[in-house]
Amino acid sequence: MWVGLEWGRNDMPDLKMANIKTPLIFAALAIAITLALDITGYAIFSALPLMALVGLYWLVTRHSWADWGLKLGKPGDYGLAVLYPIFVMGIITLVLVFSGANFTEINWAKALKNFAIIGGTTVLMAFLTEEGFFRGSLFAGFKGAGFSTKKIVIVTSVLFAAWHIGWSTIAAEGKLPLWEAPVYLINAGLLGMSWGLMRTLSGSVLVPSLSHGVWNGMAYTFFGLGTTPGFLAMSDPVIFGPERGL
Repeated sequence: MWVGLEWGRNDMPDLKMANIKTPLIFAALAIAITLALDITGYAIFSALPLMALVGLYWLVTRHSWADWGLKLGKPGDYGLAVLYPIFVMGIITLVLVFSGANFTEINWAKALKNFAIIGGTTVLMAFLTEEGFFRGSLFAGFKGAGFSTKKIVIVTSVLFAAWHIGWSTIAAEGKLPLWEAPVYLINAGLLGMSWGLMRTLSGSVLVPSLSHGVWNGMAYTFFGLGTTPGFLAMSDPVIFGPERGL
């Protein structure tokens, strides 16, 4: 009896270590594959491999749908998902207005159409790729390894930021001046943490996917993508940009 108990105690750290290795290996694969695409000029496809990794991860681990976050959240959860990007970028816009920015020449019909296309497309793609992987697969993996909710949110947010390194430093579409890249990566980590909290509160990966879509639709339409300006045509996105700004 005592031998069995001692074996069980000694085996637990090995079991947890094995469980930790799986999400870490998949995260390393995601970062390496995306970095390779960024280096070779195929950054536009950088998120697609995550879709394959999500499927492969499920085949390897067979986590439950609930652990994966495949459930419906409450209406209030989706309200928070939408309000978060509106609040953040609304505050930035108000600051710009009080700073003397003039938005009267914006083609609002074109801008709103652009927002709808980017936002709607991103909701689906984020669910299948970034959110499905970081807030789905990795959430389930680290939970299976015994991580607390707090640690899961922090670790997945750091990995989410690391996944953007190639985009901010190498990819032609998003390459920033060297000193700006750390700011962008910190902002990416904060975004990952916000979406991780939404995933935790709602239990659903659909909620952060919606927020991700609204965020990208607003940020890319009005503030720009990488170094490409948006409809607001800010003179100083390094200060006010929601992703690359201070």
